[in-house]
Order: sequence, then structure tokens, then C-alpha cells
Amino acid sequence: MDIRKLQRVIVDALEDVKAQDIKVFNTTHLTSLFDRVIVASGTSNRQTKALASSVREGVKEAGGEIVSTEGEDIGEWVLVDCGDAIVHILQPALRQYYNLEEIWGDKPVRVKLSTPSPFGGARASEGDDEEDDEEEAPAAKPARKTAARRK
Repeated sequence: MDIRKLQRVIVDALEDVKAQDIKVFNTTHLTSLFDRVIVASGTSNRQTKALASSVREGVKEAGGEIVSTEGEDIGEWVLVDCGDAIVHILQPALRQYYNLEEIWGDKPVRVKLSTPSPFGGARASEGDDEEDDEEEAPAAKPARKTAARRK
């Protein structure tokens, strides 16, 4: 399965179960084991398990393969190995502690999302992914208040 299609299927599956703070990282320059790392947060053990289940079902329905799933028995950190993409689903405290974005976040992949739903989720649109090797644009810096300095 094409990596863009795989990441789109995974992001959609995560959004279906209301995952929070979904990040996609291109890891082709860091390892030959997989091409993407996707990190998402769930608010409880039950939600992280449901998110992992949704990812597994979505990937299988799209014709992909699930290599392995780890951590579902406890549910604080669930890893779903989808072959070319690894999905980490963590509760917010663990995500902050382990800071996977620092390890894998060298090259974020922009995934354009359609209009957010009233429940806070959004769906990745077909064909809207940016070029894989593009880095995420830096956030705009706030304008300086020069009038205050002139006094």
C-alpha cells in the first residue's frame, strides 16, 4: 500500500475515535525499518484501546497489514505496527514524559484536514497531503509592539 494512503487511513481511523493532537513524522532519513511515525493521544485506557482497534480495522479494510500490536492489555501506551508506519497512542502524561516528537519529529508531514466537525475531529482529505519531504512551516511570530518602546 502506498505510504500516503496508509497514513491517510491511519489518521482517519484515529479521528473516527476522537484522538487528540495527531502528529505524523517522516522517518525515512532516520531508519529503514519504517517510513512514518504517527503519534496521537487518548484521554483514557479505554480510548487508547479503542483508537488502536480503529487503526487495525481501518488498515485491514484498506488492504494493509498489521504486523503487531503492543500495550493493549494496560492501555496507557499502545503501539500499532502497520509495517511502513508505526502508530503510538499514548495518554497525555506519558506522551509529555517520553516526548516522542523530540526523537522522531525531525521532519513533520503536513496532513491537510477537512473542515473540523462540531465534535472537534476532522478527516484527512483524499489527495490533500503535502509533499513528503516538506517540513512543517514554522509558526508565525507575533508582531512586536514598537509603539511602547518609543515612549
